[in-house]
Amino acid sequence: MNRFDRITAILIQLQSKKIIKAQDLAERFEVSLRTIYRDIRTLEEAGVPLYGEAGMGYSIVEGYRLPPVMFSKEEATAFVAAEKLMEKFSDHAIRRHFQSAMFKVKSVLRGTEKDLVQSLEDHILVKQRREQKPSVDNVLELLFKAIAETKVLEISYAGFAKEHIVNRVIEPVGVYHENEYWYTLAYCQLRNDYRNFRIDRVRDISMSEINRVSKQITLEEYQEVYAKKNQKKDVQKVIIRVEKSAVPYIQDQRCFYGYTSERDLGEMVEMTFFTPWVKQGFLRWFLMFADHAEIVEPHSLKEDLSVTIDKISEKLKAC
Repeated sequence: MNRFDRITAILIQLQSKKIIKAQDLAERFEVSLRTIYRDIRTLEEAGVPLYGEAGMGYSIVEGYRLPPVMFSKEEATAFVAAEKLMEKFSDHAIRRHFQSAMFKVKSVLRGTEKDLVQSLEDHILVKQRREQKPSVDNVLELLFKAIAETKVLEISYAGFAKEHIVNRVIEPVGVYHENEYWYTLAYCQLRNDYRNFRIDRVRDISMSEINRVSKQITLEEYQEVYAKKNQKKDVQKVIIRVEKSAVPYIQDQRCFYGYTSERDLGEMVEMTFFTPWVKQGFLRWFLMFADHAEIVEPHSLKEDLSVTIDKISEKLKAC
């Protein structure tokens, strides 16, 4: 990126956030802090009213606005891909808001970019392995609002393999998408601890005017705390051997089950795991590819697997 393009991009980023740190700009554009400082001075000399505070960052003086930004062809095509993803991976309310935003974005595109976007829309398809049909249309919308305004939510929730729907009062921390499902991490007032809730299992949701009482943390901060908690739990070592042909199909998921290392044994790959959830978590995951793998240790896991397979076999015989 040449200097002119970088300075223009810096100005756009300054308009997109209230405060921007020089270090964040240096990392994004892969330049030194000294270069960023020079670019900031250039913007100031050009008449852009910037305010900087040591240790905080830079911001544009409130009220300063530039004319609408023009988008490149590459940026315009990125909007099409984002729109297709939003159609499949968000609830009805978020899709509606995104569609409204896209009309505004398309309205400022030049004629050639509008033609490009229109021609691409029918040539991009996003498929899901499983169809998601949330019971409530605006779960994500209310979660985002509650997180931003630090409010409490009341939900009716259908837990896994539970017959009854439970009512919970939660203080949402963040939202994430994993294994084709949306989840929210929230402080549960009933359990007095953080819990993960799968959004498609929410049967009803409403936001109260009560402010959250738990500490406001980020998902990243929670992950650090969670990792430390896991270290204190009784973890168990598990070693399995997997046929090389099956390894590519489990690489994306193995980290969730305590994967630490592997060893090449020719036709097999030996993998080592440390997990506190051997019987309920690891065993059921292993069943997915058990015909292409074997358990080395612990022996108790082999016994639990044998019992589980016997139960499955009995159920099949009864059908």
